[in-house]
Amino acid sequence: MTGKQLEFDQRISRLNKKHQKLSRGYRATLRSDGLVVMKPQRMRSAVPARVLLLCLVGFFAFKAFLLSHLGPTAYETRVESLNQGTPVEKAGAWIMQADPVTAFFSSQLNKVWF
Repeated sequence: MTGKQLEFDQRISRLNKKHQKLSRGYRATLRSDGLVVMKPQRMRSAVPARVLLLCLVGFFAFKAFLLSHLGPTAYETRVESLNQGTPVEKAGAWIMQADPVTAFFSSQLNKVWF
């Protein structure tokens, strides 16, 4: 009797998991034998990865533009002045510090513009 009860409990847990997946969205597919089967749809992110990547590239381009326009010494002076401020300004200084990617893009901009 315990073997049958265990098998029943496993089947119930499988059905509950399938029900949870189907509650987030599903699509109907037709199998080769003519049976219509509901399959769960994958959850999509609220923000696509392409948008995040474009924002990141835009941010590095902005930093590179500032670095090439102001020059390394003036840029570092402004970042240091940010670092002396409030915790929010310190976080901004940490984000805006010159990194290798920004320096590379800045050097490329200097070759093209100046």
